[in-house]
Amino acid sequence: QVQLVESGGGLVEAGGSLKLSCVASETMYGFSVMGWYRQGPGDQRVLVASMSTRNIQDYADSVKGRFTISRDVAKGMVYLEMTRLKPEDSGKYFCKYSGLGYQYWGQGTQVTVSS
Repeated sequence: QVQLVESGGGLVEAGGSLKLSCVASETMYGFSVMGWYRQGPGDQRVLVASMSTRNIQDYADSVKGRFTISRDVAKGMVYLEMTRLKPEDSGKYFCKYSGLGYQYWGQGTQVTVSS
């Protein structure tokens, strides 16, 4: 069982920046995707950004141009650089690590953006 640990969340004013990090307890061989999902109270978990081992990136429309995902495949790490944060970016951010036949989730890190 791969464990994922997120860090970097916190409270920030609108317009500010945060950088989230996620590290996996082990790296999985082969094609994989690591990404970030956001979940607000009572909401479903939605994709914010993801990146594959082939460096294919995907972003939610609401964060394009503001957030940047990066990944260190060898170290099993994924990062999310968040700039020009808005109150609607608030939520719990979860890291996901998935590939053929598996997917793992972290426990999440809270991001709160005050207006």
